[in-house]
Amino acid sequence: MLLLLFLTGFTGIHLAFSDQEFPLDLEPILITKSNIHLLKPYSLESDFLKSLPFSSWTEALTFTPLDLQSRALKTGIQTDFSLRGSTFQGVLVLIDGQRTNDPQTAHHNCNLPLTREDINRIEVIPGLSSSLFGPDAIGGAINIIVKRPQEKKRILDISFGSHQTKSVIFSITEKRDNLGLRLSLERQESDGFYYDTDFKKFTTAINSSLDIPDGEFNVSLGYQEKEFGAYDFYTPGRGYASKEWTKTFLLNTGFNLQNRGLIIKPNFLWRRHDDKFMLDKTQVRSTYLNHHRTDVYTSNIYFQKENKNLGRVGLGLEYGEERISSTNLGKHNRNHKSLFIDDSKDLTSRLSLGLSARADEYQGFNWAYVGSLNFRYKVGDENLLHFGVSKSIRVPSFTELYYNDPTTIGDSGLSTEESYNFELGLDYKKEKISSGTTFFLRQEEDFIDWVKRSSTQAKWEAKNITEAEVFGIESYLRLEISQNLILDSNYTYIDKRIDDQGHVYKYGPNYIRHLVNTIFTFNLPFGVQTIGLTYKKKPNRNGWPLLNTCFSYNLYPARKKLPNRAMLSNGVNKNSQIFLRITNLLNIEYQEIEGIPQPGRWVEAGVRLEW
Repeated sequence: MLLLLFLTGFTGIHLAFSDQEFPLDLEPILITKSNIHLLKPYSLESDFLKSLPFSSWTEALTFTPLDLQSRALKTGIQTDFSLRGSTFQGVLVLIDGQRTNDPQTAHHNCNLPLTREDINRIEVIPGLSSSLFGPDAIGGAINIIVKRPQEKKRILDISFGSHQTKSVIFSITEKRDNLGLRLSLERQESDGFYYDTDFKKFTTAINSSLDIPDGEFNVSLGYQEKEFGAYDFYTPGRGYASKEWTKTFLLNTGFNLQNRGLIIKPNFLWRRHDDKFMLDKTQVRSTYLNHHRTDVYTSNIYFQKENKNLGRVGLGLEYGEERISSTNLGKHNRNHKSLFIDDSKDLTSRLSLGLSARADEYQGFNWAYVGSLNFRYKVGDENLLHFGVSKSIRVPSFTELYYNDPTTIGDSGLSTEESYNFELGLDYKKEKISSGTTFFLRQEEDFIDWVKRSSTQAKWEAKNITEAEVFGIESYLRLEISQNLILDSNYTYIDKRIDDQGHVYKYGPNYIRHLVNTIFTFNLPFGVQTIGLTYKKKPNRNGWPLLNTCFSYNLYPARKKLPNRAMLSNGVNKNSQIFLRITNLLNIEYQEIEGIPQPGRWVEAGVRLEW
């Protein structure tokens, strides 16, 4: 704990392991709209994801400034995201820059048919995102970059763990001339750590890439189904043995074309989500059963042109439709139209400007206009001072609009949420030390919450009544202690002041006050070991530390001096390894959401073969 307290003042993120290349990179992705920000996203590379003591991409986000408000974080069964003190509805989830948020409820935003072997990079983009990617990015966005099939490869990952947990991943990649294809299959199941926390999950993903003149054509298909015990997921502390089944279908296809400084990116995405929820699987206390199906169709095209006088100028158009068919919410659909522009330019050798503007019209709502403006100034050779201001919006979910049960009712007359965001920060780098601090302020208006005018009112209502002011600090530190030892840490502080206007709120404050993540990466002659410590403190609650570790042993250690893709006589290459993962090593009792218990110590061991 002394180390934890010491690091709190300096903390940061740039998680990495490798002697030469560090897979957590704060530099923006090329040919994506995120570089209009001029602000550095927190990014996790695929190699680093494999070294973490986690078996899902959602768990790996533990080591970013995201607050994972988990009902069942283990293996990614269900997790809500909060960023910079936002509600779980206020984080936008993207795949290759395309919106995937579920219009029924953000509880389902983590349901994406991807395995670890399909992910090249995950970006966490705090703050100024709504004008680039659209509504819902109140706190920021998560952008998952899918790995392109570039070389012939086979991967088999098998593990066993506590509570009869079993996991198998098989991924096969083929590359023939201009065509690449990858098929990934994943099966996970467990008896669960507690009554009614068992789960089964199956995921399949197909990704193809065709090289064409001046660009590429990509198609991603995926399917995922989950069956899991949902003990008190939506009724914290009331002891309901609930059950939930979900199915997710995803199609994402588009072109990336580039010629003579002109980029053209047309894209189409379809996401279907089926949800079946049983409040009491014993049917003793309740026979409540809901079925929901949502469909999201989004088509867009984005142009970007390099201009000597104007910089990189972008223009985009988008049209989409959201549909729901539900036994509780009824049948509804709404379309939306969007127009957006952006620009980034180096004004001088030290000063850069980025700006964006967007107009969105959702059926049933007025036109909404958002934008962002940010500057970056180079101080010395390595240090950067940055400033940004923006406006963001969020469109109400179908649940907030139409939900109705004996205790809770939605409001079809809700309006969009609005927020105004300001941030100022400095990034410092000198030799083997990188650090930075960002101060941010967000003013929230017309935010939606479930409230009663008095404690005697019969039903909780969804209302646009909340106004709030959020102040926070994010800082990071990366220290390369030696060639074989790297320390990475980040710290987030949030103070959220809410004007409750005399209402009674269904849910208390569920944002973080303090969040500390620290990870040590040891590059050993025979493998890699990571030791991570997370400390989280929420308002009016005691904080809790979690210690996690992962140890991997290369089946063919580096001392054998094999080249990176060397193949042994049995076809297995030097990237194959056995591993041991332990989460919550100290067996701490804690609750991310009050009333919902979280697992204690969880041990998994397995083997990963690559050939």
